Amino acid sequence: MSSIDTSFLERCIQTLEQSYSLLTQTNQEEIAFDIYRSASVKEFEIILEQCGKLLRKALKPFFHSHQAVDRLYFKEVFKHAVLKSVITPELCERFLIYRDNRNHTAHDYGVNFAEETLVLLPQFIEDAKLLVASIKRLPDDSEN
Repeated sequence: MSSIDTSFLERCIQTLEQSYSLLTQTNQEEIAFDIYRSASVKEFEIILEQCGKLLRKALKPFFHSHQAVDRLYFKEVFKHAVLKSVITPELCERFLIYRDNRNHTAHDYGVNFAEETLVLLPQFIEDAKLLVASIKRLPDDSEN
């Protein structure tokens, strides 16, 4: 099993699941709806970044230096993770879509951004869990 600590990411996924569940059960006219929507969108952002960070750690044994991995852009990290069979091509493609959503809406923190992101959340939650499982399956020396 992997020596990469996924506990923070797993906690964030649980937080997103809970906030999204409460969001779907709340009337849009209530202030609680806005609170749960904001929490869901923020957790989406945090999880996306954490997934990239943990995949970087997972890739370090495959590169000649840790600095080479650290210089990779987010999308390159995911593409290399496919090349090294850490994640599937399908999972990678979905994460690239999530990243595009984040990048295209980075300066639009209004309702449109939130609504576009909320549509992605059910699949995103499942994909984040798949990524955690993929990292946990790595050999113990994956972080060295």
